[in-house]
Amino acid sequence: MDALAKLERVQTRLLKRLSNLESSLLSQHFSQNLSLSTSTTTEDRLSGILRANGVVDFSFKRVPSDYYDLPLEARRDIVSASSIQHLCKSIVLVNTQAASNITDCSDRNNSKYYVVVVQYAARFNAEAVKNFLYNLNDGKIAKKKFNLRLATEETSVKLTGYEHNAVTCIGMRTNIPVVQPSCTLLFAVA
Repeated sequence: MDALAKLERVQTRLLKRLSNLESSLLSQHFSQNLSLSTSTTTEDRLSGILRANGVVDFSFKRVPSDYYDLPLEARRDIVSASSIQHLCKSIVLVNTQAASNITDCSDRNNSKYYVVVVQYAARFNAEAVKNFLYNLNDGKIAKKKFNLRLATEETSVKLTGYEHNAVTCIGMRTNIPVVQPSCTLLFAVA
């Protein structure tokens, strides 16, 4: 039994070393060849970005066209999530009260646009995001200058490069600030 355990440890170490080597080679390949315009599919492009940043354990799931009409438990099962609390989406918000000179995302603390990661099982709290941004700016920008609304689909596609119901904060066309809120701070469990 001891010999079997030792063999298993050796195999595990070898597999880890192979995985690290493969990841390193892929990272070098993708960092040399990564370009938003040359990738053939979104999956290829995202895979390249993830691998180039050292992420080796990921997968993509294609979902049926009625996915968003299904109950959360069915969606959880389709994407093999641990729970419905693990189901999230990314939404693009526009700050409709930003000063007229704020037209892009160049100031991450006071941007015209933000991407917020939202749990499906929670209710989005725009007021909490507004408070977060107010505090992020040390109160130097009035709260009334933060009025976050869902961006139009056209704006979302233009900024992210992703179609409706396919927005992810990885590999966006524009460097939009991402707010990944604490579930207890910005969301109330539904």
